[in-house]
Amino acid sequence: MIHLQNIHKSFGNLEVLKGIDLDIAEHEIVSIVGPSGAGKTTLLQIIGTLYKPDEGCVEIQGTDVLRLSRREISKFRNKHLGFIFQFHQLLPEFTALENVMIPGMIAKRKNKELKEEALKLLEFMGLSDRADHKPSELSGGEAQRVAVARALINHPDVILADEPSGSLDSHNKEELHKLFFQLREAMGQTFVIVTHDENLAKTTDRTIHIVDGKVV
Repeated sequence: MIHLQNIHKSFGNLEVLKGIDLDIAEHEIVSIVGPSGAGKTTLLQIIGTLYKPDEGCVEIQGTDVLRLSRREISKFRNKHLGFIFQFHQLLPEFTALENVMIPGMIAKRKNKELKEEALKLLEFMGLSDRADHKPSELSGGEAQRVAVARALINHPDVILADEPSGSLDSHNKEELHKLFFQLREAMGQTFVIVTHDENLAKTTDRTIHIVDGKVV
């Protein structure tokens, strides 16, 4: 599913990743842990095609993404990858339903079909009655579930989550962690989760430890 080989990445004189080798299987839920500044988020962004490494190979579903043009990478990202961020990153002027639909609109999907699917995802998340609410009218847990629905709207192969429960209280953290496993069971996604949450890391299929830019 995901194959990384000899990944190096520097920002100026700071070498952040120092030769990462990593394979993640289809349908696996993997957590990436390590101290602040270890390179976890940079690695996630490289998997997500948001950064290019200075050196190395990145293959997702058999595609060498580093060989794609900028336009091809954008299309690949929109179709195959879903993103969940710590602070939701919902657009405040749009409703929950509209926020979920945005990646599908970028993919130029038919509006009727897209809206129906977005409503089904919100129903799956237990948010049918919040579809017309804007982010300011949602609780933290509700906003994060809307963000998860948005990540799923284009049926991505991989969900990439950067500290997804970092801004949530203990109850909503637990609910979000359960949701990931429910989604894997129902929809078959692969999850790569950067987290400082030890409880979440313990529940995943595998935990990858990164220290000083290397897998240990």
